[in-house]
Amino acid sequence: MYDAMVALDCVTVVILAGGLGTRLRSVVGDSPKVLAPVHNRPFLAYLLEQIAQANIKQAVLCLGYRGNQVRSVFGDAYAGMRLVYSQESSPLGTAGALRLAMPLFQSDPVLVMNGDSFCEVDFEAFWTWHLTRRADATLLLTQVPNMHRYGRVQVDEEGRVLAFEEKDGRSTLGWVNAGVYLINRRLVQAIPMSDAVSLEREVFPAWVGRGLYGYPSQGRFLDIGTPEAYATAEQFFAPKTLA
Repeated sequence: MYDAMVALDCVTVVILAGGLGTRLRSVVGDSPKVLAPVHNRPFLAYLLEQIAQANIKQAVLCLGYRGNQVRSVFGDAYAGMRLVYSQESSPLGTAGALRLAMPLFQSDPVLVMNGDSFCEVDFEAFWTWHLTRRADATLLLTQVPNMHRYGRVQVDEEGRVLAFEEKDGRSTLGWVNAGVYLINRRLVQAIPMSDAVSLEREVFPAWVGRGLYGYPSQGRFLDIGTPEAYATAEQFFAPKTLA
């Protein structure tokens, strides 16, 4: 029997932090989206503290638009973690950015996180669930009461992903992609490097039926991708709700 905590301690975390943040320009100017301030701290700081609390020792930050600003804010270490950077020279999409950073990975699988969302999760339980099912990739799923911004993820009773439903504007309850993934290296290696590729729109749908699972989480979820959602971030991270 493996020691899940030792395995988790050694995992490489990859944070996809290269987005343009076009929809947030009206509130954060021309700064990268991950530097959007929440209680006078960059949004990315909350993600880094979350993984530091799981005793993770290294994070790879995949940078794009104005990546030098992220480097200057966070440097080479944060909360006891070593930070390394992968800088794209042109937009590669979430999958392309992940593939570009692959030489920096020191674990298999890797833990991948979107830099513009936050979901409360027990990383040890997530890690153990992925390994015990021998999954090739596992998406963290969260249940939202209003799905008009998201597509629904359908899974079977074992957690295997069956389909992704496109967002259709419905205000209904459903399970959605929370932007946190465990992905085996061989799948990352298979991502094409030549063009911009999206994990959510292109890669994950192609992996259905090929070892792709969805892990349900009841933790609170925040996506700051729109000004309306970003406006709720300070309440989400209000001091009384911090661990």
